[in-house]
Amino acid sequence: MIADSVRLALPVEAEQIAAVQRRSWTQQFPSEVADSVLGTVDLASMTASWQGAIQRPPLAQFRVLVAVADSRVVGFAAVGPSDDPDAEPGADGMVAEFTVDPQAQRSGHGSRLLNACVDTLRADGFVRASWWVRSTDDVLRRFLTEAGWGADGGHQEVGSDDDTTRLKLVRLHTDISG
Repeated sequence: MIADSVRLALPVEAEQIAAVQRRSWTQQFPSEVADSVLGTVDLASMTASWQGAIQRPPLAQFRVLVAVADSRVVGFAAVGPSDDPDAEPGADGMVAEFTVDPQAQRSGHGSRLLNACVDTLRADGFVRASWWVRSTDDVLRRFLTEAGWGADGGHQEVGSDDDTTRLKLVRLHTDISG
């Protein structure tokens, strides 16, 4: 048995990452949002997208991390330079994706994954990190604020091209220089 850990993702794990993401969407989003999102993309397409992100990241500092338990992926994160218009290039990193399988939550995987995100961003030279969180995700916001993250006043609304699905997001940030 392999100890629970976090490491860089392997291309062969792309399908497990996509499956975890799909399961989490059904838990994270209201059913109409989850149905809308899941109806627009299938597992094979998501797998190909994650495989590309792992094998050919868009930037050298873009990383996909996986939380592993018993040799299976139970969570994942994607980190890299912040693409926010007010970000300072080279200083501001971001957590772009962060998901722990609903079946594996409350087992320490989220804390390990969060620590690995910060360590990875810091190793890549970033001194601040940001994270866009759904405004209604009180559990994730509490988890992050207890870990030292705080709202910085940034907010946005994202949604589908046809505007049937809209989500309000707030930005949290933290100093990772130390």
